[in-house]
Amino acid sequence: MFQFKQFSITQDKSAMKVGTDGVLLGAWTPVEKATQILDIGTGTGLIALMLAQRNSFSNIDAVEIDISACLEAEENFKSSNWKDRISLFKTSISLFKPTIKYDLIVSNPPYYTDTFKSEKTKRTLARHVDGLSFKTLLSYSKKWLTDKGICTYIIPYKEENDFILLALEMELYLIKQTRVKGRKELEYKRSLLCFSKTPEDCEKKELIIEIDRHIYTEDYIKLTAPFYLKM
Repeated sequence: MFQFKQFSITQDKSAMKVGTDGVLLGAWTPVEKATQILDIGTGTGLIALMLAQRNSFSNIDAVEIDISACLEAEENFKSSNWKDRISLFKTSISLFKPTIKYDLIVSNPPYYTDTFKSEKTKRTLARHVDGLSFKTLLSYSKKWLTDKGICTYIIPYKEENDFILLALEMELYLIKQTRVKGRKELEYKRSLLCFSKTPEDCEKKELIIEIDRHIYTEDYIKLTAPFYLKM
């Protein structure tokens, strides 16, 4: 179990454990104006719970295809203070047909587009683009996003340009971008991206996680302090 300040995550059965990517996306995503939220590929429910903590007026639909992850997400949601505001759907987005549109769609999508696929089927499904392509994800987001809504993702930095161009083809416009690196001297590792249906000036920033091993930057502490116990 992974204990946060206001909730806990059981993750024994899920292929994907609590990680920095999910925490970053859950803490960084603009959630203040969102009433209806969709979390695509919720896994253990981490991001859905973080968004529920940050916005007490939101209702969240969480979709997950993996049965083991669903069982743990269900347990994590039920044990939280926000169980009445989070609904879990055990399905793929290709089969999920909501009755509403969303003010915010969020996803920590599959990646590893050019690496050897894991022998472990569940981890491969959870983290490989064969399970959910960027094109499918963006197309679905465009369809179910309200006119003034936003969608946010965290992806490998090396995929950033292709992802932004693909979004642009679907008339989703980049409005917020934060490139993430582990330490100042290292290369960028992740990109946090926010899109809307209406073009506007893009806010571009950089986030460095550590000054040295386990010595975190002020920016990272400020971002994650509402969640991590020791921040």
